[in-house]
Amino acid sequence: MTELQGYLLLSALLFTIGLAGAITRRNAILALIGIELMLNAANLNFIAFWRFGPNPEALTGLMFVIFSIAIAAAEAAVGLALIIAIYRHYKSVNLDEMNNLKG
Repeated sequence: MTELQGYLLLSALLFTIGLAGAITRRNAILALIGIELMLNAANLNFIAFWRFGPNPEALTGLMFVIFSIAIAAAEAAVGLALIIAIYRHYKSVNLDEMNNLKG
């Protein structure tokens, strides 16, 4: 097994854990953590392909990761703000109880 395959296997494992956490959890905060774990798995893929690619001096993979981290931070801030607003209104962060959020 090459080093790239090891990184890709670890990334696939992280993505699978994040996907399972985002789908199966009923708590909104834990579902958000699962989504963040999936984004970190994608970042690990970017770094692995950049490092073991034909031109690692170009820093393209690193730029993708920096933009992805910025997007993940914005997503976490907006997601937590929505969860706080829902908690203030319904006094719960259980996703099963949010079935009456219709616009």
